[in-house]
Amino acid sequence: MSADLVARLRLIRSPSIGPVSFRHLLARFGSAEAALAAVPDLAARGGGRSPNLVTAAAAEKEIAQVEALGARYLMLGQGLYPHLLAELGDAPPLLMAKGDLRLFERPLVAMVGARNASAAACRFARGLAHDLGDAGAVIVSGLARGIDSAAHDGALASGTIGVVAGGIDVFYPPENEARQQTMMEQGLVLAEMPPGTEPHARHFPYRNRIIAGLALGTVVIEAAPRSGSLITARLATEAGREVMAVPGSPLDPRAQGCNSLIRDGATLVQSAADVMETLTPLAGRVASPRSHFEPEIPSQPADADDAARRVVEELLGPSPAPIDEIVRLSGLASGAVQMVLLELDLAGRLDRHAGGKVSLR
Repeated sequence: MSADLVARLRLIRSPSIGPVSFRHLLARFGSAEAALAAVPDLAARGGGRSPNLVTAAAAEKEIAQVEALGARYLMLGQGLYPHLLAELGDAPPLLMAKGDLRLFERPLVAMVGARNASAAACRFARGLAHDLGDAGAVIVSGLARGIDSAAHDGALASGTIGVVAGGIDVFYPPENEARQQTMMEQGLVLAEMPPGTEPHARHFPYRNRIIAGLALGTVVIEAAPRSGSLITARLATEAGREVMAVPGSPLDPRAQGCNSLIRDGATLVQSAADVMETLTPLAGRVASPRSHFEPEIPSQPADADDAARRVVEELLGPSPAPIDEIVRLSGLASGAVQMVLLELDLAGRLDRHAGGKVSLR
């Protein structure tokens, strides 16, 4: 059992250590083991108590569970980890995968939409996924009811990836158990949460960022305003990916989200040819997962003194503020600001928000 994997798992499963903090800890200390040793002191500097770090025994137990399920871990920074996903600032440090990892070598297209989708929309999604598969693409979706399930079914023969919100061994919704099992054998299933985790509402936005981050572009088919599908579309935009939408009747509330996306600049698509035409210029970003790579770290945290801590804390408040703005107003080096934020995060005093924003808890 890899000591590095055990240390990484101990870090990311510990409270107050999320994907962003994890990434900065590894950038600052070089290894997960060194980061674990530094956490108590960093949390104390941030004005809080050290988080209860997960024990090595607990991490080893989870690793044994994953192996018993026939799955494996993909670690950020290693060759098998999907390159496009690694571009996200909050990319999952560890993913559990079961199935065919060669699917990462082909262009990935996300397809999302309403859980209570119309029969016509499900039929269209199934056909579009099939045609995209014939064109060489792999379909990524969230194994939910409605559009997700239709998209997976249409692409099963050519290649499809399902990202689940809970553990890789949990079937949600329950009626998708056979579909998920089949995809583990003929496609690929990914999970960020530990085995046995039942999905809760807070898990789905995390799942959605993985769907958007894996793909060159996201296609939305039927989505009500303020739906999870529109969250995925927003995350795709923030990641610099293409957002496409299938137009619908203005009389159907389930089409309002798609029509709004098109009004706001999303590409209108009606066929697989439209999707492939939109994504062809980006196809060069697909890289073989067999090659080694190092994900970019925005700003390596550097040591900060008490004066820097006071300046940064004074600029923080309960309302989310962009980190870039804090750096500008503080007059400090970016690395020093990142270190203060890391200390506050480990102390349980900082909340991180989408779009690179932070607030004081």
